[in-house]
Amino acid sequence: MTTETPDSPALDRYECRACGYTYEPTKGDDRAQIAPGTLFAELPATWRCPVCSARPAQFENIGPAGSPSGFKENLGYGLGVNTLTPGQKNLLIFGGLAIAFLLFMSLYGLQ
Repeated sequence: MTTETPDSPALDRYECRACGYTYEPTKGDDRAQIAPGTLFAELPATWRCPVCSARPAQFENIGPAGSPSGFKENLGYGLGVNTLTPGQKNLLIFGGLAIAFLLFMSLYGLQ
């Protein structure tokens, strides 16, 4: 088990290209008795995807949890929303929709 900082590339999540399963080092893999904190590079050679049994070579690095989505070279463009995490983007989108709905409903109060 290796101790790394949260922004360390060693704690990056890996996604199976075959089925979409995401291996997160902070959670490990309960089915294969992989302890939390086990890095993807430290997985045993016999480890397979718990969903589709794909080999580790079929996994792709998708970065750390909570990181901004998209290509790193594009994060500087736009109105600042490119650097938001997926959770922040969801809050912005659905919060805006909720406010628009409330404003629309308030039109019924006009006479």
